Amino acid sequence: MRRRALVLAGATLLAACARKRRIPPSGSFAVGYTELGVASWYGYPYHGRRASSGEIYDMEKLTAAHRTLPFGARVRVENLENGRRVVVRINDRGPFVSGRIIDVSRAAARALGLLGPGTARVRVVVLSLPPLAGGEAFAVQTGAFRERANAERQRRMLAERYGQARLVRREGNPPLWRVLVGREPSLSAAAALAERLRAELGEAFVVRLDEGTGNDL
Repeated sequence: MRRRALVLAGATLLAACARKRRIPPSGSFAVGYTELGVASWYGYPYHGRRASSGEIYDMEKLTAAHRTLPFGARVRVENLENGRRVVVRINDRGPFVSGRIIDVSRAAARALGLLGPGTARVRVVVLSLPPLAGGEAFAVQTGAFRERANAERQRRMLAERYGQARLVRREGNPPLWRVLVGREPSLSAAAALAERLRAELGEAFVVRLDEGTGNDL
């Protein structure tokens, strides 16, 4: 009996150690995390171009763009206006329009009945998250400009006030120049910065910083 108890205790200890060694998923989100808001969809001219994750965007695959979820996260999107659902993989950044929470591919939009109206109220639920390769970082987007000179003007002004601001190029015809301010280690810290910037500029939202994509300038 005593031997059996020792074996069980050892197995429990090994299981606990294994759990400790396992790389946790993205620290700012958890499976079941839910957002309510407006979804849109995108196809041309982005089809066949490189997405923010580095892969080539294919509008006929079930993928989506999100501002803060890590690449590789899988989410369920439910159209609250007709009850239709689809599961998509996050592989891009966006939408870069205030008031929207997710930009789905054309294939996903078709499944959701979103092609005609273009936008709809949705519920987004996280189903799975990739393991973290390192720390997380977030910034606040304060603008997206077609003219780089205008973006650079805002970037310089905000860098003087907040210490760190960068430009990120979003491919398109013409491309968009996004202005990102700050570098925060958590969503909550970035949200606090966004509140300050929103009071000053009128529009600002949190975005994840993706290192090594080659888009930061």
